[in-house]
Amino acid sequence: MAGRAQPSGGPGPGLLPLLLLLLSAAAVIRTGDGQNLVTEDVTVVEGDVATISCRVKNSDDSVIQLLNPNRQTIYFRDFRPLKDSRFQLVNFSNSELRVSLTNVSVSDEGRYFCQLYTDPPQEIYTTITVLVPPRNLVIDIQKEVAVEGEEIELNCTAMASRPATTIRWFKGNKELTGKSEVEQWLDMYTVTSQLVLKVGREDDGVPVICLVDHPAVKDLQTQRYLEVMYKPQVRVSQNYPVQGLTREGEPLELTCAAFGKPQPTDMRWLRVDDEMPQHVVVSGSNLLISNLNKTDNGTYRCEASNAVGKSHADYMLFVYDTTATTEPAVHGFTHLPNSAEELDYGDLSDSRAGEEGVIRSVDHAVVGGVVAVVVFAMLCLLIILGRYFARHKGTYFTHEAKGADDAADADTAIINAEGGQNNSEEKKEYFI
Repeated sequence: MAGRAQPSGGPGPGLLPLLLLLLSAAAVIRTGDGQNLVTEDVTVVEGDVATISCRVKNSDDSVIQLLNPNRQTIYFRDFRPLKDSRFQLVNFSNSELRVSLTNVSVSDEGRYFCQLYTDPPQEIYTTITVLVPPRNLVIDIQKEVAVEGEEIELNCTAMASRPATTIRWFKGNKELTGKSEVEQWLDMYTVTSQLVLKVGREDDGVPVICLVDHPAVKDLQTQRYLEVMYKPQVRVSQNYPVQGLTREGEPLELTCAAFGKPQPTDMRWLRVDDEMPQHVVVSGSNLLISNLNKTDNGTYRCEASNAVGKSHADYMLFVYDTTATTEPAVHGFTHLPNSAEELDYGDLSDSRAGEEGVIRSVDHAVVGGVVAVVVFAMLCLLIILGRYFARHKGTYFTHEAKGADDAADADTAIINAEGGQNNSEEKKEYFI
């Protein structure tokens, strides 16, 4: 709806502020004859077409005219006094004057007045607002090629827009937060947003997008693809025997694969904490032992390196007897990370299976130890209880031996016993 309405005559100076306030809220002029003068504000993108409409409700055929911000008459009825061919009559009637303005520029912005020749004359204004989309959208990146773990700086600039634009950042589908600065030159705004990003190997080839939020344009964006260098990721696989036991006399074949950026150029096999057996054949990324024996037991390591760094993966070899049917859990692959970043990149499933087997073996040993301790404790308790009951069985004394302590021999002791044989039926026992 329109802004303030300004009467060209009529009310005295004291009523003018109140009238202006009412007209600003209503954006409709009610004439003395009951006619309503109506218009609306216009927002247009630079270079597009703006349409200005002056309408009269309850018209009595009064003259309508349109004036520019400099109070120059653009149209009087259907006549155009102003020599600017960009203004074209769209519709003229007793109730409407509609005019189009083509190829709108920032200089066309301002208030345009609709006047109705009544007594007294009345007018209302409409405001044309011109939007200017960003002239250019550019991403500058601090380093074209980064190394994993580094922080890089990206700057996105949207130039000469009106109003100032809002810049948003995305890495793939994830929105990130940048820091923006706005510079104004005349009526135009230049916005620069800075993004600081720590990159990893997973960011290689991922697009970083700078997107603009502006009322004059939709889906305006630009992007740069990240290029990240990272040290190798190494994996060892067992080609033969396939998921079988490594028995004496049988062959073993291992393959080492390494991936990195740039692609690893140096790859080698070695035996950890010992010399490589002479009968081991190393051909590029492959290691072959044609006839396994117990002396081959140990850890075999594949190392790979590139311009960024070095990584490795280990294979723990245990050679079994020819009669072995069950493989201990300690046999298999291990991968010892060279840095915290490599913890996110696991080794083969065989390595995980070996680790789980080690855990199960440790659990069984712990359970066996606990059971042994419990059995030993129970045996000790039984021995102690047995000795205790043996010592507290009780002692029985009778009067049969009374006086026997002073006898010289057994016959005398019997004779001296109280009561002798005649009183044998009166013997009594006492429990102490």
